Amino acid sequence: MQFTAVVLATLLTIKLMTLSRQKISYMSVNTSRWLMVCSLLLLGLQFLLQYTLGLRARHVTLAIVLNLAMFIPCSALLALSVLYLQGKGYVSRMDKYIGIPTWIISMACIAFAMKWDGTLPHADYERLLWAEIVASIVFGAMLFYYVVRQIRQLSSMRQILSNYYDHDTNHLLLWMRGSIVVLALMGLMLPSIIFRNGFWLAVFALFCLSGIFYLVDSFCRYVDGSGHVKMQEAESNEEEVIKEEKKNEQSETPDALHRVELAVAQWTAQGGYLRSGLKAPDVANELQVPRYLFSSWLKEQGLRYNDWLGNLRIEEAKRMIVEHPNWSNEYIAQKCGFADRSQFQKKFKEKTGVSPAEYNTSSVRSGTAD
Repeated sequence: MQFTAVVLATLLTIKLMTLSRQKISYMSVNTSRWLMVCSLLLLGLQFLLQYTLGLRARHVTLAIVLNLAMFIPCSALLALSVLYLQGKGYVSRMDKYIGIPTWIISMACIAFAMKWDGTLPHADYERLLWAEIVASIVFGAMLFYYVVRQIRQLSSMRQILSNYYDHDTNHLLLWMRGSIVVLALMGLMLPSIIFRNGFWLAVFALFCLSGIFYLVDSFCRYVDGSGHVKMQEAESNEEEVIKEEKKNEQSETPDALHRVELAVAQWTAQGGYLRSGLKAPDVANELQVPRYLFSSWLKEQGLRYNDWLGNLRIEEAKRMIVEHPNWSNEYIAQKCGFADRSQFQKKFKEKTGVSPAEYNTSSVRSGTAD
């Protein structure tokens, strides 16, 4: 297991280092990459020492100490790398440095419980056991903090995407949700698993390695693919809208919002929402209103851009299903501005509670009864 972990850490490091310069031109992406590289180097060093020294078989106490000493900064760096990416390089001081007191407290607890005789440390078993439990709980608390921070950042990113694109973009951030789950499970499992030998320790090690592989590999695919570009585009728009709102705060009067209402009514009457690929700035331009006013109007309605447009399209789809029951879902999706049939079916069931086919059947029955 230790040798496999060393090889895996080495391969993942190489993968991160070979990302194209164009893809990592953003500072937040490059910083995230280097944080992951440092984390993988620590992970590889930890398992290399375990493998060469055979600590788990020769001296369990030293093995546990080494695991905590190396795994705390390794996990902190991995979690921080995701936060850097989520926050576009902006993280709090707490985010940056919480790993340091976590490591100091954990190591201090274990050092206090130990006595040194010049060769290997030994200690009263019960005292050392409690010290290692406290250290692992402190480590778990650090991971819990990072989990909460990542959940908040992820929620903010999803909202930004929903306020910019006309279709569901949650798939772009699924890997971040997966990384949060990995961190949470590591924090929950560590206090009980770290003291075990054999099967359960191997399962935990395999889970950690799989989770780290998933996180790093997903990061590389996210950066190499279109996901990061789409997120950057949506975030840039959000920043510009916020700047415009601050600059024109006095202009957001009821009359101005009423003008937006009239423009929206005219635009929807003309079927402007039935085209696919409409981004929020595109609609604002077609309405001939500033982006910040359009955004303020949506907030007043209590809707995100994606939901507002989706509601309009679903209502049109319902009308088409009733009037043209023989039309296919794929054709209706295309006519109503959905990217594809699967997205249309998913959105339709979210809004109505039934599938398009079920809605079609019920509408036909109602028409027959009439």
